[in-house]
Amino acid sequence: MKKSTTFMASAVAAVALFLSTDVNAQKLGVGVNLGIPTSDGYSFAIGADARMQFDVSKQVSIPVTTGYTHFIGKTINNIDIPDYGYIPLKAGIKVFFDPSGSGLYGMGEVGAAFGVTKNSGTSFLYSPAIGYAWSNGLDLGVKYEGLPKDGLNTGQVALRVAYGFKL
Repeated sequence: MKKSTTFMASAVAAVALFLSTDVNAQKLGVGVNLGIPTSDGYSFAIGADARMQFDVSKQVSIPVTTGYTHFIGKTINNIDIPDYGYIPLKAGIKVFFDPSGSGLYGMGEVGAAFGVTKNSGTSFLYSPAIGYAWSNGLDLGVKYEGLPKDGLNTGQVALRVAYGFKL
């Protein structure tokens, strides 16, 4: 628990540092995530998120993301695997490959997953992604989201469909 508290304090300090610098624009995006779990105990993952994006330049931005993700458990050998839900809190970097600041992008985020289901606790969270953002605000991406904890790595490959607008 002490490690996760230290990590979260560091993440908050980093975000505060980015927010206090001269950023050009802020964008808010809301999205829906549909995922295929990478561990055998779950059949499907669904979630929603909100992402603030702070533009450092036209091609580079700092995303801060939160939301809710729910893994649906399944029955294996007559044992019911319980559902697993968590609230992610992530920050990272998003780089557009086109100088216009739209089009194809790559993104990486790290943070914490705060479990909301019984005995789930908090775990480290990482999420590389690729996507395409249109200038009209539509954003379509594919991400891997991994949650390593206690020697296990629960994760998902998810499709994110989102809409973003400038604030």
